[in-house]
Amino acid sequence: MRATICAAAILFLSGCAGLSPPSCPAGLTPMTEANLFFGRNIGGVPGVGDEDWRRFLDEDVTPRFPDGLTVEDASGQWKGAGGIAREASKHLIIVLSGAPDEAAKLAAIREAYKRRFRQEAVLLLESKSCGSF
Repeated sequence: MRATICAAAILFLSGCAGLSPPSCPAGLTPMTEANLFFGRNIGGVPGVGDEDWRRFLDEDVTPRFPDGLTVEDASGQWKGAGGIAREASKHLIIVLSGAPDEAAKLAAIREAYKRRFRQEAVLLLESKSCGSF
């Protein structure tokens, strides 16, 4: 049994080797991009207005990531507890610095939005890429 668990752990950990930073062309450096998707409906109807979003951005996001970010309007669809939901959304893009507290900051942003606007979920996608400022 112990040998089976060890073998499984080795296979699992070897899969993490593929998560190493990409080899970047000259002039670009490895970066991690966080993409967060925020639905704007509350209880199945539009509810998070532009002023609500701006206040959330100013109070909960910008203090945690003051160096910069991008926000795009999006149209989303997902299957929640009540079935298929289609709604206006916000797509937040942050290039992470690699600081050890960034995962906690992203989690705090997601929880604040869910709590403030009674949301079931906020999607977070992270990807490795190459970039330059």
